[in-house]
Amino acid sequence: MTVLQSAIQIAVSPFVDYGFMRRALAGCLALAFGACPLGVLLVLRRMSLVGDAMSHAILPGAAVGFLLAGFSLFAMTVGGMVTGLAVAVLAGLVSRYTPLREDASFAAFYLSSLGLGVLLVSVNGSNIDLLHVLFGTALAMNDPAVLLMASISTVTMIALALLYRPLIAECLDPGFLRSVGGGGGTVHMLFVTLVVLNLVGGFQALGTLMVVGIMMLPAASSRFWAETVPGQMLVSAVIGLCASIVGLLVSYHRDLPASPAIILSASAAYALSVLFGRFDSVAARTVRRPHLHH
Repeated sequence: MTVLQSAIQIAVSPFVDYGFMRRALAGCLALAFGACPLGVLLVLRRMSLVGDAMSHAILPGAAVGFLLAGFSLFAMTVGGMVTGLAVAVLAGLVSRYTPLREDASFAAFYLSSLGLGVLLVSVNGSNIDLLHVLFGTALAMNDPAVLLMASISTVTMIALALLYRPLIAECLDPGFLRSVGGGGGTVHMLFVTLVVLNLVGGFQALGTLMVVGIMMLPAASSRFWAETVPGQMLVSAVIGLCASIVGLLVSYHRDLPASPAIILSASAAYALSVLFGRFDSVAARTVRRPHLHH
C-alpha cells in the first residue's frame, strides 16, 4: 500500500464505513457554516466572552429538559433556548438600568447558570449524564439532532444574508443605527437569538462547555487570513469544518473524546494563524519590518 493509499484509508474510510461518523461530520458541517460566521461578528463587537457566557446560560434550561424528558432533543432544545435568551435579556436590562457593564452582567448570570445547571443534572442524573451535557456526544448524534443543526444553520445563513448591513452597522456604530431609525435594539436581539440558537444546536454535539470553542476559535483565526468581514466569515467556516474533520479523525483513530479533539484542532489552527497568517501575524509583521526601515 502506497503512502497516498494509506492517507486516503486514514482520512476517508471512517466516514465511508460508519454511519455515526457521517452523522457527526454532517452535524459539524452545519455547525461550522452557522456558528463560525456569528463568531466573526462577536469578535467584531468585542463580545467574544459574551458568547462563552451564553453557552453556559443554556445549561439550566437543557438540564430542566433532561429532568423532564431524559435526553429528549425537543425538551433540551426548548429549555436551552428559553434560559439562553432569558440570560441575554436580563444581562442587557441590568447593564441598562445600573452602572454595571454588560460583560460583567453576563459573567454574573453565566456563573449562576452554570452552577444551577450542573447541580440539577448532578442531583437527578449520573456522572455520565453530566458529562454528556457538558461535553456533548458528537459520535452519538442521531438523525433528528443532525436535522436540527442543519435547520439552524440554514436559518442563520438566510438571516445573515438578509440582515448583513444592519448587523455590520450595529457592530460598528449602534448609536448611528438608532439615530437613523434602523432598529438597533431589534437587530441586536435578532443577533443574540441567532447566537443562542446555534449554541443550543451545537451543544448536542460538543456540549455546553465546548460549543463556544467552535464558534470563537475559527472566527479569531480568520482575522489573520482575510481583511473583509465576508472574507473572514468564509475563512472561519472553512477552518471550523477542517478542525471538525481533523478532530473526528483523531477521535476515531486514537479512541479519544470527540469534542476536546475538535476544539484542540481549532486551537492548533488558531496558533498557526497567529504565527503564519497573511495579515498581522508574527511572520507577516517580521517580513514587513525590514521593508519599513528602508
